[in-house]
Amino acid sequence: MNTLFPIYVKLDQIQTLLVGAGPVGLEKLQAILQNSPQAKVQVVASEVSSEFRMAIAGNPNISLAERSFEPADMDAKDLIIMATNNPAFNQEVQQLAKARNILLNIADKPDLCDFYLGSVVQKGNLKIGISTNGKSPTIAKRLKELLNDLLPEEIDETLNLMAHYRNSIKGDLKEKIKRLNSHTAQLVQGGSQ
Repeated sequence: MNTLFPIYVKLDQIQTLLVGAGPVGLEKLQAILQNSPQAKVQVVASEVSSEFRMAIAGNPNISLAERSFEPADMDAKDLIIMATNNPAFNQEVQQLAKARNILLNIADKPDLCDFYLGSVVQKGNLKIGISTNGKSPTIAKRLKELLNDLLPEEIDETLNLMAHYRNSIKGDLKEKIKRLNSHTAQLVQGGSQ
């Protein structure tokens, strides 16, 4: 049973720590920045790949400390992503994060994670997160490709029209929900004919 609760985090309003700056660290950083270009990320790594350096060049929201991790790196952090291939070190950081109530993701170790980084489909303001509960990132990637192909580029225009319509509806919340449900049902029915 999948008991994950999907949320969307405003990474530009919290502090993220990324430990590791190799290929996996780069993949995690790219996922962060693709979804939240203004994310504030502190990176700690004793070895930094040239690709990673190029990815962070000129980004004032990314800070890099080229050294080994220290527990003080967790100070004032809200989220930690581990991109190291060191099981003992990962477990040590997991215990430190748990003691500080900081959410933690350890790349490729679903059993040690508090949250997962799923595949994301984005068309303008529409964002769909896909999770396989840590079972198969490959299937999540394939579903992402499928949804990207299926969703029309015009979906953002529809979302903007709906936002305008929602703001123009008078009445209490119950009446607004009733009218929006009716209107969106017509949109879905109209698109499937």
